[in-house]
This record gives sequence, C-alpha cells and structure tokens, in this order.
Amino acid sequence: MSPVSHLLVGWLTANTVQLDRRERLLITVSGIIPDLDGLGIIADWLTRNSATPLQWWGKYHHLLGHNIGFALLAAVLCFLVAKQRKLTTLLFVLISFHLHLLCDVLGARGPDGYQWPIPYLLPFSASWQLTWAGQWALNAWQNMLITAAALATTCYLAWKKGYSPLELLSSKADNGFVATLRSRFGEPKHG
Repeated sequence: MSPVSHLLVGWLTANTVQLDRRERLLITVSGIIPDLDGLGIIADWLTRNSATPLQWWGKYHHLLGHNIGFALLAAVLCFLVAKQRKLTTLLFVLISFHLHLLCDVLGARGPDGYQWPIPYLLPFSASWQLTWAGQWALNAWQNMLITAAALATTCYLAWKKGYSPLELLSSKADNGFVATLRSRFGEPKHG
C-alpha cells in the first residue's frame, strides 16, 4: 500500500479507542514507520547517474523496518513517550504497526511482479518470510478501494469528532478542515 494509505489506516486505528492527541500521533506514526526503510529510494534517485549509484531501496525496503525487532523498538519508544494510558497506547502501537505489515503482504507487489517478502522474525532469525501468492499490485483496485474507504471514514470521523489527521501537523489546518466539513455537512448531533 502507499504511505498515504498506511497513514490513514494508522489514524483510524488510533481512533478506535479514546486517546489524547499525543497517543493518537504515536499510534498513527506506528502505522507508517515501517516504511522508513523505503527512504533509500531518495538516495537511489540522487545517485542514479553517478559512477556508483546506490541501491538502498531495493536492498533495504521491507528489510530494516518490516520486522518484529523494529516493531518492538517502536513500541518501547512509544511507551516511553506516551503520557496517558501507556498500556493501551502500547497495544495499539503494535496493532497499527502489524496492520501495516498485513497490508503490505496483501497488496504491495511491484510492477515487475516482485512480492516484497517481509522477514518478520528479523533480527532474531531470517528463516521466515511473510508472503502471499495472491498479493495484488500496489496500484490494484483493491488498494484503491481500501484507500478510498479509509479516506471516507477519516472524513466522517473528522466531521463527527472535531479533529482529523491534520492535527498531527497543524492545529490551524485541522480546525480549518473540520470547519469546512461542518459547514458543508452541518454540525454533528451529540447525544
């Protein structure tokens, strides 16, 4: 799935329980953080015409961040940063992280047919790779449908709850987005 889809799924996961902004941020970020290992694509692009182009994306994407070791590291860091409901936050950080992995197993096949196996047990063992023979392509209709459903649900929750994923970046942008939704669809009925 695309990083935007992972972000939306992470934010929706964070909104399945009553948490404050900080804890929602931690859970949302945990839904996208495995893709840090995909940032090698920038170095690859910048060095593509050099005498020694880097190939970090091809070598390290789904290797460094898509495993139980990185999940545990992220969970411990989030637990330390969380201020309220630490165990709930820890549990939902792990759920959000693993939803990312599940989504990648389901729909992250590249245009060349490569499946991007997930070495789940790293760094403890490289013996088990998560794959699925039916994995759909990154741009398949299934991914588009999941993203559209996540976006629609996100907009509904933003309208209903009064905050959106934009709260992670800017309170002003978040308030403006929610105000726009509410001016278009009316105020939600509470009670």
